Amino acid sequence: MKPSRRIGFISTRFAGTDGVSLETAKWASVLERLGHSCFYFSGLCDRPVEKTYLVEEAYYRHPTIDAINQVVYASNWGTMHKGRTMHPELEQLHQDYFSIYIRPAGITRQVQDLKDYLKEHLYKFVYQFRLELLIVENSLDIPVNLPLGLALTEFIAETGYPVIAHHHDFSWERQRFMNNSVRDYLGAAFPPDLPSIRHVVINSMQEYQLASRIGVAAMVIPNVMDFDVPPPPLDEYAHSSRQDLGVSPDQYLILQPTRIIQRKGIEHAIELTRRLELPAVLVISHAAGDEGTGYEKRIREFAALLEVKVNFESVIVGDARGVTADGRKIYTLGDVYPQADLVTYPSTLEGFGNAFLEAVYYKRPLVVNNYSIYEADIKPKGFKVVEFDGFISDTTLEHARYLLTHPQEASQYAEHNYKLAHRYYSYTMLERRLGLLLSDCFGEAV
Repeated sequence: MKPSRRIGFISTRFAGTDGVSLETAKWASVLERLGHSCFYFSGLCDRPVEKTYLVEEAYYRHPTIDAINQVVYASNWGTMHKGRTMHPELEQLHQDYFSIYIRPAGITRQVQDLKDYLKEHLYKFVYQFRLELLIVENSLDIPVNLPLGLALTEFIAETGYPVIAHHHDFSWERQRFMNNSVRDYLGAAFPPDLPSIRHVVINSMQEYQLASRIGVAAMVIPNVMDFDVPPPPLDEYAHSSRQDLGVSPDQYLILQPTRIIQRKGIEHAIELTRRLELPAVLVISHAAGDEGTGYEKRIREFAALLEVKVNFESVIVGDARGVTADGRKIYTLGDVYPQADLVTYPSTLEGFGNAFLEAVYYKRPLVVNNYSIYEADIKPKGFKVVEFDGFISDTTLEHARYLLTHPQEASQYAEHNYKLAHRYYSYTMLERRLGLLLSDCFGEAV
């Protein structure tokens, strides 16, 4: 029998329905099923209090961290050069030609002070819970909290702790990080190359990029769902969800189960709904979230321009069932998916695609933009979906319309997709790969 381990998960947040929080919960579920104990270090957390070590500055939207990001990723020439006023003598010796890459001296001190502060808490976290292994979730790849990534890198370098770095997104995959004044930090910690780190990525393109950029090998573990346990049938509570979402019995419910952010390509879902020429309502389940409301404004205007009925239902679709302040029922996505006649997933960029797996799990027909990871990793498995390549074509419309008006065919698609997902994206697959990682970290039990 293999020994149980005490494992610490680390990230900027473990809360809500973002991909990192969801996948962490799945990993923890599988690890606990194997007899291990899981604990959490973050700046925002909804996990059990007795298993949580909370440090507010670890959250990437903490005011101090947010202010640092605004300077190092989004500043103009004048802001960048404020730090030079502390050393006016340099103006006589050096003429700068790379203004957008200059980091104010005050930011450097602030990052270093926070790094030391967070590193001290990492030591306390490991000691308090007597941890044997750390799993770092997306904090050594996407640089939204520079001090945390640097603190983790130094902690690992100083202790040699066994670490699984679970990478979901990298800085080179996001345009907002292209111009910055922290290339030294990105090179050191996002991600670091240290001997005690086992790297995990969620798609094959990241595996290739990680090897070519920093020369390290990674294991590919895609996102998963518990396909060993089919979804339960709709209960009495959920039966009213379709009506509460504003969809009448004679209308099709088209579901966009994502946040309202630009890379989700929601304008394609609106165009599809309009051009189907069927009585349909597009339901968007999530709000804009952390990335501003500019794109949501654009989506509302576009829907009005095309005269498409779009219901923004983030108020009554949440993480758990409940009641809103004005007395309306709150539903989970598990309540909503079974009511959908068609699920749209028109993303232009995804690390993998949680909503894709969710739609397959709840056996819903899908419309998918042919984004790169779908093309490389998911499509070759043989899934049956309605595809389009960057724009809604007549072929896309005909295929989607056919599935809506031929539910038996749509059901056959769904059963086929579920079987494939059970083979490639189940908890059983995750359990086997996590077992390999643990054996690599600790050796085989004797």
